Amino acid sequence: MLPGMVAKPDIAIVGAGNLGTALAVALRKAGYRIESVVARARGNSITRARRLARQTGSRLVLDAGEAKARVLWFCVPDSEIARAAESLSQGFEGRGRGRIALHSSGALDSEVLEPLRRRGVAVASVHPLMTFVQGSRPSLVGVSFAIEGDPVAVRAARRIVRDLGGESHAISRKQKKAYHAWGTFASPLLTALLATTEQVAALAGVSKKAAKQRMLPILLQTVRNYGKLGAAAGFSGPIVRGDVETVRRHLEVLRTAPVPRWVYVALARAALEYLPAKNKEMLQSLLDSERG
Repeated sequence: MLPGMVAKPDIAIVGAGNLGTALAVALRKAGYRIESVVARARGNSITRARRLARQTGSRLVLDAGEAKARVLWFCVPDSEIARAAESLSQGFEGRGRGRIALHSSGALDSEVLEPLRRRGVAVASVHPLMTFVQGSRPSLVGVSFAIEGDPVAVRAARRIVRDLGGESHAISRKQKKAYHAWGTFASPLLTALLATTEQVAALAGVSKKAAKQRMLPILLQTVRNYGKLGAAAGFSGPIVRGDVETVRRHLEVLRTAPVPRWVYVALARAALEYLPAKNKEMLQSLLDSERG
């Protein structure tokens, strides 16, 4: 290591789910040593953790207190972070100074790690705006990470994110709930919309499998249009044209599919609110008639 360079800290991953696995693998590729993978001693948790430990050349530990890494990164579900932090803090009496604890919840702020902070550990929340599901290993290059917390932990997190090829963005604790709602619109609820489109495709005699294959070109082009042109210029279809009769026909056929009809009406209302459209008053009146 050259003079003036700071060594990359060892990292312990607490939780070997989809996020923890993707993060650990990316960190190792970025030159970080995964000191340990922490898991519960039951069921799939320990199986996944053992596999991840082998993959990253680290050790499996069943008690987070046995993790020796300078950085502890919690990748457990939101409902488990506080309990894990409290449990771990019991073994940190007198040896928390110089250590860092991070968690990757989008909705919770760094205060959930307060038990560790009281032991002298610097804490921060570090959330990647990315989706992690089984069977997919997304790259973290170019991914936005929202970071807030103690200055020491924030500085360390920013460096780690930079080494991963991501982009750091500051966020305040009070903004976390809205931030996570935004992320939920961008991915999980978008997936819910796609699942709804499959139900509408069925009304046209198209199977789910065929619907997915046939929709992909228009979906991908829509996302490309949004990325290049923005929402307003990338908006097309009957609402932007003010085609009231076509929207009326859509609502008529969707009466046999109540949930897709509710989704259609909600999204059409959003389109009238945020996007260009002709005949707005007539379209609004038509949508208002759908109440109830």
